[in-house]
Amino acid sequence: MPVPVRKAIFPVGGLGTRFLPATKSMPKEMLPVVDKPLIQYAVDEAREAGIEEFIFVTGRGKAAIEDHFDHAYELQDMLSSRGKIDALNLVKATIPEPGALAYVRQQEPLGLGHAVWCGRNFVGSEPVAVLLADDLILNGVGCLKQMIDAYETVGGNMVAIMEVEPEQTANYGVITPGDIDGRLVEVRGLVEKPKPEDAPSNFAVIGRYILQPNVFADLGRMEQGAGGEIQLTDALARQLGLQPFNGFRFEGRRFDCGSKVGFLEANIAFALDRDDLKDDVAAFLKTYT
Repeated sequence: MPVPVRKAIFPVGGLGTRFLPATKSMPKEMLPVVDKPLIQYAVDEAREAGIEEFIFVTGRGKAAIEDHFDHAYELQDMLSSRGKIDALNLVKATIPEPGALAYVRQQEPLGLGHAVWCGRNFVGSEPVAVLLADDLILNGVGCLKQMIDAYETVGGNMVAIMEVEPEQTANYGVITPGDIDGRLVEVRGLVEKPKPEDAPSNFAVIGRYILQPNVFADLGRMEQGAGGEIQLTDALARQLGLQPFNGFRFEGRRFDCGSKVGFLEANIAFALDRDDLKDDVAAFLKTYT
């Protein structure tokens, strides 16, 4: 029986330059999709999957994330005094249990692998999930819960994967697939941002991972990869053959909220998925066609 996944790392130290000037004073992870910030979607997905400890790898200017997951006493008192109980409960629901949150500074933007490595002391000798808030997935059951359900059978390292157009492989980590069993795809190779002509497949890794703790020792070598950064993909590739390693073809629609078009599309899709908004949103969309 694999060791349960109780902890999750959220790398949130990026500058969000694609969304300037909005991100000049606000973390990109706090950009709202409909009425909830991106980081809240990621934390809610982790909570649904049974995660108990939440590790945020932050940088300068990210205090708004810490404030978001804390009590806002003035706001809560105001909502309570005015009888706005639904809004009060909504605010309280964003706050995890006391002691469940940890924050660590990345200090230097040296890549995703480095950000994950910065959380190592909070992880210890347990497996850990990693969620990238930029990757937002619309589905009734969260992507991480789907992965953990599969992980409880196979163990090892696991990455979420999806098929992309061949010309898009240079934007992703890409696996060399082996045996396929339902939604599980054996990972026999892994390469970061290959040119389309060099890509071993069109199975791209997106921002959900389940990592075994020995990955941290490999990341600690600080070897630079694509873009001169410490790549998580490279460290995972060096784990091949040491333990089970699978890609998981998740159910749901993924939106790249690190891009403006993907972010706008996510807002529309999530609004159309809500009973209180879908009719009005569908009506105004018709005026643009």
